[in-house]
Amino acid sequence: MNQHKGYKSGFVTLIGRPNVGKSTLMNQLIGQKIAITSNKPQTTRNRIQTVYTGEPGQIIFLDTPGIHKAKNKLGEFMVSVAERTLNEVDVILWLVEPSTFIGAGEQLIIEKLNRVKTPIILVINKIDTVKKEEILTFIDAYKEKCNFAEIVPVSALKGENKENLLEVIYKYLPEGPMYFDEDTITDQPERQIVAELVREKALRLLNDEIPHGIAVYIDRMKDRPDGKIVDIDATIVCERDSHKGIIIGKQGAMLKNIGMQARKEIENLLDMKVNLQLWVKVKKDWRDSDFLIKNYGYRNDTDF
Repeated sequence: MNQHKGYKSGFVTLIGRPNVGKSTLMNQLIGQKIAITSNKPQTTRNRIQTVYTGEPGQIIFLDTPGIHKAKNKLGEFMVSVAERTLNEVDVILWLVEPSTFIGAGEQLIIEKLNRVKTPIILVINKIDTVKKEEILTFIDAYKEKCNFAEIVPVSALKGENKENLLEVIYKYLPEGPMYFDEDTITDQPERQIVAELVREKALRLLNDEIPHGIAVYIDRMKDRPDGKIVDIDATIVCERDSHKGIIIGKQGAMLKNIGMQARKEIENLLDMKVNLQLWVKVKKDWRDSDFLIKNYGYRNDTDF
């Protein structure tokens, strides 16, 4: 794709309360799964950078952790990552649920947004779950709360109104260079995406009280000499011995299920056969340890 006069490029951050569909929307916009999704809050812990290259230009999306009241050091880290991006980007996409009720979580975000000069596009997500005529009432409920550049209703799950949202984003981007090759879709190292896919399966399969307290890191990731199979050893870290038992499951059934589901997606990602071995370790209160938070891959990036 050749750059032309008027070619646009810039950085766009997705913000919103946990579990509002930010990762689903980003995956939908770039057309490939990079960010993990689950119906549990705090799924996204790092700022994930993905790239969409179209005819008008290049959009670099930053999927940030949800903004919420922090309960531990990991929570504080996640919120600081989300907040810091607000003044560093060209456009802010704020995702909200289709509702006229604006709760404490949204009020917290409104306070922060009213302090920034960046153009804000309000994205009302999950419109596939409501009647079309109700959408105007949701727009009315929000439009006075903040000085929005635009309001766009979408369904991240179904991809509804995706093209319109991309057009609106381009409208607010400056002219600029192509930052990445046109076939680049993420800056995330493969090892990190693999670790996140394992964590996603654990999030989906385990009980509510455990997933917040797990991290995953890759011990080994090595192609075999024939180049047809990659051997991956990954460790799931949890906070309690009782959690370890639940993650492993009766006769190893839960761990086997997590591994089986993760392996399928990793094979799709890497386009080759995967031999995945999973281990479980207990590190008490790792979410309150600066050292362990960094050690498990939660980077406090200060620049793009």
